Amino acid sequence: MKFLFILDALDSLKSYKDTSIAIMREATKRGHSLYVCQQHDVFLRNQLVKISANAFSFSKGEKWYQLGESQESLPSEFSAILMRKDPPFDNEYLYSTYLLELASNQGARIVNNPSAIRGWNEKLSVAKFPQFAPEFLVTANNDLIRTFLIEHKDIIVKPLDGMGGTGIFRLTETDPNIGAILETSTNFGTQTIMAQRYLPAILQGDKRIIVINGEPLPYALARIPKAGETRGNLAAGGTGVAQPLSECDIEIATTVGKVLKENGLFLVGLDVIGDYLTEINVTSPTGMVEIVAQTQNSNLPCNPAEILMVALEGICQP
Repeated sequence: MKFLFILDALDSLKSYKDTSIAIMREATKRGHSLYVCQQHDVFLRNQLVKISANAFSFSKGEKWYQLGESQESLPSEFSAILMRKDPPFDNEYLYSTYLLELASNQGARIVNNPSAIRGWNEKLSVAKFPQFAPEFLVTANNDLIRTFLIEHKDIIVKPLDGMGGTGIFRLTETDPNIGAILETSTNFGTQTIMAQRYLPAILQGDKRIIVINGEPLPYALARIPKAGETRGNLAAGGTGVAQPLSECDIEIATTVGKVLKENGLFLVGLDVIGDYLTEINVTSPTGMVEIVAQTQNSNLPCNPAEILMVALEGICQP
């Protein structure tokens, strides 16, 4: 099969830990042909979507990959196209989803469904599952956020388009910087953000549960904050610890997973703190490398990239 990965610049990726690269290694191991491009290599010429892509192969040494000549192709020529461009979800990302939706209408298989990526904001989508979400508020109004803070005493505020823990603040009633933080977060009341009740269970980890074609992996990656830090994100210095799913994790992931599959969201990362669903990551969820490394010698080893490729091969069969 031929798989195309839409990625950030290859030299910006950490090849030893990047989830996209782990998936690509597994695809190579299984004999598939790989191609890569960046989001601006997808374009529309009159009514047809086209892609300028390079054949990709792994190599040894400091330069860990080799590229072939760039060639223009129809998206439908690939068995599947995996959209793995990292956020932020800005206008350029939005335009990419429009182009990929057109490509899908012209016969291409896009993973994840581009219209679903566009429709499932990673922070706001928890509102689709209120039975699992902590109390939250979405607004640009600083007075509403202050009232929410008075009600809950301890809250988190975060942007709707961030990743890796960027722009996240913890606020308590006695914080001397409430005004400055809210002015910065909402850009003086002009930018909508999310406030959530602070969950003390973050100290035991912000659990990343990977869901593939509607089914959760048996392990979550609990991202434990470093000392003095509120955020568990690995990019913010958190430590990832693979742990079996709890009964509550399984209930959340299977309930949400069914809806994800119905919407064409093939690879998703759920963020769960304690027993609460806090985010649904549909763009480029990570954590696969840490899970396989920490479970390979256990009684129940788990290779997420292999599980994904088996599922992807299944949906790509003619």
